[in-house]
Amino acid sequence: MTDTNIDLEAVQTVVDRVTSWQDGATEGTVEEELRKGFSEVGIDVSEEHVTALGEAIQSKHGAVDAAEVLGR
Repeated sequence: MTDTNIDLEAVQTVVDRVTSWQDGATEGTVEEELRKGFSEVGIDVSEEHVTALGEAIQSKHGAVDAAEVLGR
């Protein structure tokens, strides 16, 4: 699956899981966990989007809307 067809439900599930586990973790750790989660669910997310999601998780310290972050 490419970024243009991204399964937002799967992305949101990974983002929620990483958000709950990674409170206070470094951005590198958050991005690594996002990549790992996306790989586990079989979706391909661009590095640009991984970075944007990681930054949102780090800055909000709470619920992150993946669709909003990805501009969908």
